[in-house]
Amino acid sequence: MARSGRVMALGPAHLAKVARPVEEGPLPDSFARLSDEDFKALAARLVAELEGQPFWIFAYGSLIWNPEFEHVEARRGTVHGWRRSFCLPIDNWRATPEIPGLMLALERGGSCTGVAYRMPDDDAVGRMLRLLRREIAYHENVAWLRWVTVRGPWGLLRALAFYCAPPSIPDLERLTREEQAHRLARAVGFMGSCAEYLHNTVDHLEALGIHDRYLWDLQVRVAAEIDGL
Repeated sequence: MARSGRVMALGPAHLAKVARPVEEGPLPDSFARLSDEDFKALAARLVAELEGQPFWIFAYGSLIWNPEFEHVEARRGTVHGWRRSFCLPIDNWRATPEIPGLMLALERGGSCTGVAYRMPDDDAVGRMLRLLRREIAYHENVAWLRWVTVRGPWGLLRALAFYCAPPSIPDLERLTREEQAHRLARAVGFMGSCAEYLHNTVDHLEALGIHDRYLWDLQVRVAAEIDGL
């Protein structure tokens, strides 16, 4: 059950049904890995772009329920012009090359309500560096970083968002909801299942009073897919 009181179709029994141990596979070698110096230079550039303003992160998916970073403030807010979308194909982490999955990203159009986290004021470069190392690994990922404007009853703020689809990106998976549900119901990797990722995201959004109709519909479809396995 989502903590808003709405009853989720996708529940623990579904997650247990698809769960299985998967060994960690090799990282893809088709992309160019960021070096230590690359990470340091990118962290320094992004902090410089703050121009002395507070360092905010916009969370819309797993960073809501698994942030793993210290923050001093959290605000619910909305980014216009971007929407949640399971559009990024994966074959590792929560998937395998044999049974690929999908990762949640932001795609152009609509709006997205999530959580903006303000990082502590000290050691901005170090905090940025640790966050980058967690969220990205390749030069190709850098184009998916974006400063977004978050709106709320308190006004506007500028925050860094991960995995905002660049224009004309060739490797987006623009699938129907049925096709998305088919993948999410089956993909499992060493980090767990895509179904678990979807469940955790919807559950925590509902707990915050954020009802994403797209994700809610998708969890109903994924539960039905798992029921049919």
